[in-house]
Amino acid sequence: MEKEFNELKRLVRSRGKRQGELIALRLVQLRAAPTLATISTLPPIRCHELIGNRQGQLSIDLTHPFRLIFEPANNPVPTKEDGGLNWSAVTAIRILGVEDTHG
Repeated sequence: MEKEFNELKRLVRSRGKRQGELIALRLVQLRAAPTLATISTLPPIRCHELIGNRQGQLSIDLTHPFRLIFEPANNPVPTKEDGGLNWSAVTAIRILGVEDTHG
């Protein structure tokens, strides 16, 4: 996946033109953001935390119904006093894949 996600031609070949280009755009946006809180302000990304068996993971929009799945890579994962994720302190992420989280 690392090779695929770091080379636009591979992304387009494996995911199709629209999806491949959108994944590449999302990766640029994620790399440019100083913290995860910055990403949450960009429309139409719709960054949100996942629940259930995906707790601790987050996702952002790609082409419907697919989402880019990732998790904080800070060690330890920054949390707020209430135990929730501190988006303003997340400065590193690990990409887990592209999935339809609703299916």
